Amino acid sequence: MSLRSAPLVPTARAAGLLALAAPVALVIGATRPEAWVVAPLFGLAMLALIIVDALLAGRLGDLRIGVPGDVEVGAPFEVTATLDLSGARVSRVDLALECDPRLAPGGRATLPLERREEGWRGATTLQAARRGTGTISRTWLRWTGPLGLGARQFRGELGRDVRVWPNIAAVRSPALQTFLKDAQYGLIARRIRGEGTQFESLAEYEPGMDRRRIDWKSSARHVHLYAKEFETERNNQIVFAFDCGQTMCEPIQGMPRLDRAISAALATAYVALKGGDRVSLFGFAARPEVATPFVTASRDFHRLQRAAAGLDYRSEEPNFTLALATLASRLQRRSLIVVFSDFTDPTSAQLMIESIGRLVSRHVVLFVTMADDELEAIAHAAPEDLETLSMAVSAETLLRQRALVTKRLQQLGVDLVEAPYHAIGTRLIDAYLAIKRSGAIG
Repeated sequence: MSLRSAPLVPTARAAGLLALAAPVALVIGATRPEAWVVAPLFGLAMLALIIVDALLAGRLGDLRIGVPGDVEVGAPFEVTATLDLSGARVSRVDLALECDPRLAPGGRATLPLERREEGWRGATTLQAARRGTGTISRTWLRWTGPLGLGARQFRGELGRDVRVWPNIAAVRSPALQTFLKDAQYGLIARRIRGEGTQFESLAEYEPGMDRRRIDWKSSARHVHLYAKEFETERNNQIVFAFDCGQTMCEPIQGMPRLDRAISAALATAYVALKGGDRVSLFGFAARPEVATPFVTASRDFHRLQRAAAGLDYRSEEPNFTLALATLASRLQRRSLIVVFSDFTDPTSAQLMIESIGRLVSRHVVLFVTMADDELEAIAHAAPEDLETLSMAVSAETLLRQRALVTKRLQQLGVDLVEAPYHAIGTRLIDAYLAIKRSGAIG
């Protein structure tokens, strides 16, 4: 880190003492004109004290800022500072960082430093609000002398880049890992056997089994009822299509809807790869932005994460007609297309409905949207005054229009997942597994 020279500066305490001395000097000048020299002498004494106090604060020996190179959006990360002021008499140390607004609100972060045996140490916890590369560009350091009247100040160029990746905390969660472990050893596989389309084996019929699965010819030969068991298909094609337009870039509980959608999609993609399916990502706004080849193995999951990091935020309306037509032209076989999007009214959703409707004839379409908790809270708020009542009526109207759009999608044969942001990942995995068990993709 490159540090500039450390000028001597007065503190707020020194400025306050000088401000208090001004009216006293006026009173002395008015009552005892011959004692006017006291005022400049006091000023010179204060200036000398400020300089001496700042010099007693000493020089900076070493300043080290610890910044992680890679973090995940929405996940807290720690920035540390280590300061060496050996031989100095310091009463207070202040440290501030200038950074990208995606790393800290307002682009500013402060670190409270405390005196330790080995020097001054401090840390602060930040949380990235958006994906991309954020830079911690500068640092301001100010330490005060023992009297609290003078201080020294540094401004240093830091230039540390922090890469903000999609959040895959759900992939690392113990619940998901336990689920995948059980599936690997057959506990889940046995539960989903008999619900696919690929014949696996015959088993004795037991009460509760679907009677349509009874193999009457085999049962007649063995004079005992036997039922067919099927195995869920593998090697299905799963495409996660992200609307990167203006509506999806709006925040929900401090994080853009797009980032919450990406986290849910990556968790589901990991499950799909572990289950033997192939996964691709597709992002679009006014035009297609990102289109990855199909990933076939869980060891290549990092490719999906890196591609998801490249989905940019666009302040424009999405072109569903162009995007979904482009996607359909890339798919040579029946696939599951998971569309992440949102809408504000039926008019803006009309082109989306028509474009998704064209996909249903050849593919399985799963539409994912996040419930608007804020809108529901306004709609159910107690009508304490006319303004609150008016807002509640408007919110209720928007919720009804939203319900009409989702109903229209379901009538077209589109599977729908609508849930709060914190439950969207689990609901999406459940929906994917249900479609896979039904054999609708193959």
